[in-house]
Amino acid sequence: MPDAEVRVSLPQRHFGETARTDLWWLQPLVVFLGLSGFIVYSTWAAFQGAHYTYQGYLSPFYSPEIFGNSRHSWFGPWPLWWPGWLPYSPAFLILWAPGGFRLTCYYYRGAYYKSFWAAPLSCTVGKPFKKYRGEAKLPLILQNVHRYFLYLALLFLVFLSIDVYHAMWFETPEGVVQFGIGVGTIVLLINVILLGGYTFGCHSLRHLIGGKKDCVSKSFGGGKPYDCVSCLNRKHMLFAWMSLFWVGFTDFYVRMCSMGVFTDWRII
Repeated sequence: MPDAEVRVSLPQRHFGETARTDLWWLQPLVVFLGLSGFIVYSTWAAFQGAHYTYQGYLSPFYSPEIFGNSRHSWFGPWPLWWPGWLPYSPAFLILWAPGGFRLTCYYYRGAYYKSFWAAPLSCTVGKPFKKYRGEAKLPLILQNVHRYFLYLALLFLVFLSIDVYHAMWFETPEGVVQFGIGVGTIVLLINVILLGGYTFGCHSLRHLIGGKKDCVSKSFGGGKPYDCVSCLNRKHMLFAWMSLFWVGFTDFYVRMCSMGVFTDWRII
């Protein structure tokens, strides 16, 4: 005798309703506070348009400096055709690229979907809506541009690496430029290392290198690049948070040195 089909209707949980007794709300709260803090600080720093450079140091929020008054500027001072009523800052021209890369990142999507949109807050916790649309329709279908932001992020790593080189040259009171390494040089170098670990651990880069191969060992490099990216991918969350904190700290350090609050000690 065939088994009878039994249909069970599960009740819809109300928003925040759950039978869990653990601190399920702690992680979404920490993520919300961490991302909110970075958004507030980075937005404030971008609107300043000043104190983003000191000696050979350039804040990553302003790199590359396309227009500006520092020696890092590619095309000189801010153009005269810029509308006077519109606020301007060199950061406005470039922050959309690294910001878009993080906004569309697979890890950050899951993080801010839960902490900001409660979609859902946590497993087996009631959500504020009944239907799930996923990322197949607007506006979330735009998250698929993540791969193209990856290309820009890789390019920005080159710019930031060049900034580390520039951070090794200091101008003496006599106007002579000399080689040296200061604390800020190390700060900028760590920033590139952490951003590199985050970028090269990206899921999209993993797919581009070997994810579509029938046999990864036959891909470019015999599968070693794929293994390397996979190793970084396993630490993707760690690099995501460490790089987020450090890029903000790097801007803060350069800003404090420029304002005379911090003394940049020379190591060499």
